[in-house]
Amino acid sequence: MSEIRFEKPQAAERSAYRVFRSIGTRWMDNDAYGHVNNVVYYSWFDTAVNAYLIEQGVLDVEHGETIGLVIETRCNYFSPLAFPQTVEAGIRVARLGSSSVRYEVGLFAQGQPLSAARGHFVHVYVNRASRRPAPLPANLKTVLETLL
Repeated sequence: MSEIRFEKPQAAERSAYRVFRSIGTRWMDNDAYGHVNNVVYYSWFDTAVNAYLIEQGVLDVEHGETIGLVIETRCNYFSPLAFPQTVEAGIRVARLGSSSVRYEVGLFAQGQPLSAARGHFVHVYVNRASRRPAPLPANLKTVLETLL
């Protein structure tokens, strides 16, 4: 029986990401061990990407006909983050399909050269009413292409 080997994830450099967004940690983000709890990292992924899309004018969370649903997510952790720190979330697009996007996010302690964590999530864009896959709107696709 052959052994399956997995490549050990490594921290990423800042240069791997196209845009950055600052996120302040909160007291409640820390867990009993004195660092940010792992579930908070996933909320930072959502915050960084969705805030960027809203700022670019390509995501209307209340009335948009097309919405993104998360179908896959992953995070690898390399060094702890804790309150009070500012986190800098780097964003890039790794794959752009006709109705899906793989976003990759690196979370950096402010000013640090390597990510404290990095991960990804995949959005499948669907029609809000039917929840069936829908083509990426042209304006969204244009913004996402700048993150490739």
